[in-house]
Amino acid sequence: MGQVRQVLRYHHYAYRTEQSYCDWILRYIKFHGGNTHPSKMGKKEIDAFLSHLATHLHVAAATQRQALNASVFLYRRVLDQPIEEQLEPVRSKRRPSPLLMAKMLYGCGLRLMECVRLRVQDIDLERSLIYVRAAKGGKDRTTVLAKSLQGDLRLHIERVRRLHEEDLSKAFGEVFLPTALSRKYPRAGREFRWQYVFPSKSLSVDPRSKVMRRHHVLESGLQKAVKSVVDKAGITKRVSCHTFRHSFATHMLENGVNIRVLQELMGHAEVKTTEIYT
Repeated sequence: MGQVRQVLRYHHYAYRTEQSYCDWILRYIKFHGGNTHPSKMGKKEIDAFLSHLATHLHVAAATQRQALNASVFLYRRVLDQPIEEQLEPVRSKRRPSPLLMAKMLYGCGLRLMECVRLRVQDIDLERSLIYVRAAKGGKDRTTVLAKSLQGDLRLHIERVRRLHEEDLSKAFGEVFLPTALSRKYPRAGREFRWQYVFPSKSLSVDPRSKVMRRHHVLESGLQKAVKSVVDKAGITKRVSCHTFRHSFATHMLENGVNIRVLQELMGHAEVKTTEIYT
């Protein structure tokens, strides 16, 4: 491993990349028993390790690619045995969160920022409910969670759990809490229940507290994704993220849901606002 670090530094890799590559190389060696030198292993062993990450640990495509890059670096740069063109691992499937977020806007009738700001504890998979906290007007409400989303959402939350555990192992893992809550429960920010359902892919410094945290994704990511697929589909009508919420309301009314019930699900202060969808 000393040799690996020496070569990484010779090629001016970032310190975080050095940590990540060393971690993946050690995991690769330990996966095969921990007693065999990598030079005595090759394509078969790398494929087995990367396939295990995809089929048993269900890691994201980006995580598997990081492990692949570490393996390629080890064999090409350190052991002088280029091997990347021979590799044929089972690939992790890309599960883009924008798709799941768009489904939740439509399947739960959420506003864009309500979806972006969801915490893990706001999802009740057993009762098929979503708890929306401090929504428009500072009000809380409960809305339905489409049953068709439960499987995807359950897998997504498990990936978020692994990401949070990884952050904790690196002495991070604290999430933003409103000031009153952070004072009342000073340790709550590191608990999994408070983590964002849709966390950012990278850590960032909170501009106010100057604490390194993982915030939620930017809403612009979903907005751009929606615009892109609308253009590709050749739809000429104006479509935005809010269109999914409108569609939820319209289809609920078409299916016979009482307008007063829909008013509660949508979080409208007056029924006149809900009547727009009729």
